[in-house]
Amino acid sequence: MAIPDYEAMMLPLLKSFADQREHSIQESVEVIGVVFKLTSDELKQRLPSGKKTIVYDRVNWARTYLRKAGLIDFPRRGISVITARGLQVLGDNPETIDNALLSQFPEFVEFRRRTSADTPERPILNGTARCTPEELLQHAHQELLANLSQELLERIKACPPSFFEGLVIDLLVKMGYGGSAKDAAQAIGRSGDGGIDGIIKEDPLGLDAIYVQAKRWESTIGSPDIQKFVGALYGRQARKGVFITTSRFSDEARKFAHNVGITVVLIDGEELARLMINYGVGVSVAEVYEIKRIDSDYFTGEL
Repeated sequence: MAIPDYEAMMLPLLKSFADQREHSIQESVEVIGVVFKLTSDELKQRLPSGKKTIVYDRVNWARTYLRKAGLIDFPRRGISVITARGLQVLGDNPETIDNALLSQFPEFVEFRRRTSADTPERPILNGTARCTPEELLQHAHQELLANLSQELLERIKACPPSFFEGLVIDLLVKMGYGGSAKDAAQAIGRSGDGGIDGIIKEDPLGLDAIYVQAKRWESTIGSPDIQKFVGALYGRQARKGVFITTSRFSDEARKFAHNVGITVVLIDGEELARLMINYGVGVSVAEVYEIKRIDSDYFTGEL
């Protein structure tokens, strides 16, 4: 039979996790091979890049979607374990598990919202996308970025505060601020004075300074926190400040920062993850696909 899509894999995978033990992704690949009676040739079929098998890639995406809905958890890299919610879903004896079923969970809905936030909705007809191949590539790219962004934030929140301070240093230096990494490291996370976590150079020559607040928080940051930060800036006669957090800012906090009269930039978790991806902090390139077109000049020129 044909290799099933990732949605078709969700239910058998979740059933295989029902023993509440930890399962590796390779074990999950083997389960899918048995359930769907895949041949050795089908199990060996690879993506165009040649780096991963199709089955492995689809199993990985099925696991990712189950996790985004809170049905399974990843206690460590490559390992899956079922959650109480996952057991409850199995207890309802669903005929299938797909994105429609997972959409009953707000975490999954939020994940899908972020996935499609910057990408036009794909019109679907009979399960087949009516987009051009380039549009499909763009949508897939946005989906990969959305998933990577959430994974980055989860990793950051699981690390100690000192790691977050180092991450802020690396990102700001990659963006061209702070002079050298050594200079930045001597500033960030050192002062902690009146709402200021550090001071970095705006440029390698140190012609101006930027005051930084870096908070690895879970809860929404409101206007009182921004007011405290701005008060600290005024106390130092500073003109520029950056507040970086792993959580989000309330509308009132953003409004206050916008109207305060000095430059205050707010970087929330989503923006932080986007900047990390754009500047290559904490991520590496896994695949590169080139889109090539006909060179009209070649065919119209004289040979």
